[in-house]
Amino acid sequence: MRKLPLAASRPLRAGIYARYSSEQQRDASIEDQVRICRARAEREGWQVVEVYVDHAMSGASSHRPGYQALLAAMVAGAVDVVLSESLDRLSRDQEHVAGFHKRAIFAGVRIVTLAEGEVSELHVGLKGTMGALYLKDLADKTRRGLEGRVRQGRSGGGLSYGYRVVRGPIGRDGEAERGLREIDLEQATVVRRIFERFAAGEGPKAIAISLNRDGIAGPRGGIWQAGTIRGQAGRDTGILRNRLYIGELVWNQRRWLKDPGTGRRVARGNAAAVVVTEPVADLRVVEQEVWDRVQQRLLAHRAEVDETARPRFWEQRRAVHILTGRVFCGGCGTALHAVGRDYLACRVAAASGPCENRTRVRRGRLEARVLDALSGELMRPDLVAVFVESFTAEWNRLAGERAAGAGARQRELATVQRKLDGLIDAIADGLRSSGLQQRMTELETRRASLIEEIAAGRLEATPPALHPRLAETYRRRVESLQLAHASGACTEVREALRALIARVEVHGKVDGEGEPWIELIGHLAALLR
Repeated sequence: MRKLPLAASRPLRAGIYARYSSEQQRDASIEDQVRICRARAEREGWQVVEVYVDHAMSGASSHRPGYQALLAAMVAGAVDVVLSESLDRLSRDQEHVAGFHKRAIFAGVRIVTLAEGEVSELHVGLKGTMGALYLKDLADKTRRGLEGRVRQGRSGGGLSYGYRVVRGPIGRDGEAERGLREIDLEQATVVRRIFERFAAGEGPKAIAISLNRDGIAGPRGGIWQAGTIRGQAGRDTGILRNRLYIGELVWNQRRWLKDPGTGRRVARGNAAAVVVTEPVADLRVVEQEVWDRVQQRLLAHRAEVDETARPRFWEQRRAVHILTGRVFCGGCGTALHAVGRDYLACRVAAASGPCENRTRVRRGRLEARVLDALSGELMRPDLVAVFVESFTAEWNRLAGERAAGAGARQRELATVQRKLDGLIDAIADGLRSSGLQQRMTELETRRASLIEEIAAGRLEATPPALHPRLAETYRRRVESLQLAHASGACTEVREALRALIARVEVHGKVDGEGEPWIELIGHLAALLR
């Protein structure tokens, strides 16, 4: 365990942490917290070396940039004291508070707050429990408030396509009533068109294409996708499954939990008994007869999929291909998606979006062409020679800049050393002051940083040696990987090939004939390995 430095040798280094959790709060809250913490540090004679802040971030999550930076500073021994307004500014989660305290003890760091004083195990246990209860109580109150609003026919959050927000009357508390919606006539016409076409037998993809052709913007302002219209059966999402269109407001179908490992919110379905449904006849957009026909068709389609499209046990393991995540449309830049089992195509173009690249390319043929280009075109000796020449020229240019910077750092190091020597002489002569000690600490820190930068520059001064027969050696390596891959070798071989490919762009066919032309962008940095 790192021991705390004695106050007589140098002042304790303090790291201030400040946070507020709601976007409705103001940045001045951070400034106020930092100000009063600085005043406390000044009274104690501590040197504030860093201020760590998190704006509009919940104390229930440890995935906060400022919080993580403070943890790193503790582990690195950059602070002796953590100073905050109160313990719940650091965290409201019992596990995180206890973990933070354990790390502080191990690093020899004191935790001091203006509300609790120096934090001990007792504070951690009590405040951690109180913080967790506060969050649970807050969540319960929020849920009760939303349920009450929904039972009055008001929105519990979110805005469905086909409606717009209405500013409600001012209540007794001086706030406008929230949750009011009204039908957006223009969008409601689009909703009816979707329902009527689907009820008549048209598919979601065909409907999306027709909407895009007519220049009608999707719910978020982009293009229409089949999934936006169809949604997911298990979650009752999508235009065709939204019961608000028949005047039924449904709330609390899902609850959101935070994964303790990643901090991400995960949706879980609620039991039917806790789902709230309220009639809102004034928000009906679709006639009941049309709605019923649509739901019957959705159910029939789902039953057909469950029966015929369920993967057999030997097909359930998804194949991973060399080009997975590497192939993009040369027209709009979006990633190509699978069409059936063997083809790739641009999703935007398929939905009649702004992209005109309607090329479909067979996956196996594309892989073969890319591997041929890797071992042939990309490794041509004349191209490699150009690369080596350009690489050496760029390295020399950067080396010149580093040399100039190294000279400046050497001169600054000499200046810092002279100043340190002067301070040491002053101390030897009996001069003492807190300002003198602080200045000496700053100069020592800067000297250590300069020494490290100079040493790092020396390590980078020599360029890596490039083999004179680089192209031939590299081509043999790629060809051996291709042979191993073709014989069904292990995952490591496939990953080695993937590492050589940065991006593949598929463009249209030249003059509309033959195969589409592709652009391969390789990782030439692999030449140096």
